[in-house]
Amino acid sequence: MKIQIVNKSKHDLPQYATSQSAGMDLRANLSEPVTLAPMERKLIPTGLFMALPKGYEAQVRPRSGLAIKKGITVLNSPGTIDADYRGEICVILVNLSSEPFVVNDGERVAQMVIAKHEQAEWVVVETLDDTERGAGGFGHTGV
Repeated sequence: MKIQIVNKSKHDLPQYATSQSAGMDLRANLSEPVTLAPMERKLIPTGLFMALPKGYEAQVRPRSGLAIKKGITVLNSPGTIDADYRGEICVILVNLSSEPFVVNDGERVAQMVIAKHEQAEWVVVETLDDTERGAGGFGHTGV
């Protein structure tokens, strides 16, 4: 799939690390480092703008290494970029650790997955069909 992209950052375009990677790393595009205090959230720009094809979205997700090693994650995970959005791709980072975290220019802060989707059309009915699970909720199947 080909996606139109404008790169106003100082960095290379996102790319897949391996031939079977689902996500591409997004890099911070900063004029100076940004410090995230514990429990603080900030919008981190990437300098990237794109035009996704109709029927696709880009999902912005945390990087597992930053999450486990530093407690840094994407707050609205996954963040959705719609096909009709033309603004800059930015990442809402949050520091869930007890230590300040410094985001440097060029640092890989999130990953982006391109995914196909469909729009639903509601069909109003009076009842739903029965299933084995039924109305069982969170944790109802045991440990």
